[in-house]
Amino acid sequence: MASESSAKSGSTSKKVRVTPSPRLLVRFAGIAVAVVVALSGGIYASERFAQFLIRDTRFFLPGPADYGLESPNLELHGIRFASRQQVLRLFEPDYGRSLYLFPLAARRKELLGVHWVHDASIARTWPNRVVIQITERKPAAFIQLPAEAMLRWALIDEEGVILDPPPKAAFTLPVLSGVRVGEGQEKRGIRVRRMQRLMKELGPLADNVSEVDVGDLDDLKITEQAGRAAVTLMLGDRNFTSRLKNFLEHYPDIHRSMPQATSFDLRLDDRITGLEASRNAR
Repeated sequence: MASESSAKSGSTSKKVRVTPSPRLLVRFAGIAVAVVVALSGGIYASERFAQFLIRDTRFFLPGPADYGLESPNLELHGIRFASRQQVLRLFEPDYGRSLYLFPLAARRKELLGVHWVHDASIARTWPNRVVIQITERKPAAFIQLPAEAMLRWALIDEEGVILDPPPKAAFTLPVLSGVRVGEGQEKRGIRVRRMQRLMKELGPLADNVSEVDVGDLDDLKITEQAGRAAVTLMLGDRNFTSRLKNFLEHYPDIHRSMPQATSFDLRLDDRITGLEASRNAR
């Protein structure tokens, strides 16, 4: 009986197909239409609003009020050594146009190409004002560059960027030698940062250092004021402070025994060698 019942049950099984009611289909169709209408309306409204921002003169960036004057709605902050006029010329195409069309990324990229500009930020302030904040490069040392007839002075920052000295600007910086103009900026930056590490380690002792030679990164040299003379000291690549202190402590005795010596090798911590003498000064 059990097997017979099972067979009958199997013979009467059917697949059930569910057909959505017309009312449900109409509801889904209505939702789809509503979504399409809402999206179309949003796009249309967005385009109309964009056109409003583009065409309404209230959003136009006003140009200079007169020849040679700056736009009152273009604020420029942070300029000290960079050319103000060069910076302002970058924004001439934007005068008389809507702030909505102002190309923030493009103008910032152009600003970074201006001499002395290290970083820049631009902000649009509605309805029609632009605020520019400039961060200038910080010179780390003076360098000498070859010119046609003579050497000329320039400045260099910690990234190895060579800067023209601004007129009527005074800097209290060491002279950095050993920088090769033909080197890439990255390599020049390494030399500058090695000098900065040396000067930082020397602390107050760096006040009397007038020149640092980084031509050989494994053997830094400084020109130090010792007594009334300027001497060249080879410091190697470590223990800068202890080596210089040791030299200054013994310099009076060294000078008495080697009055003509102006260059000294301090790379060995247990001795000071006068390079223009045949014997050790200590």
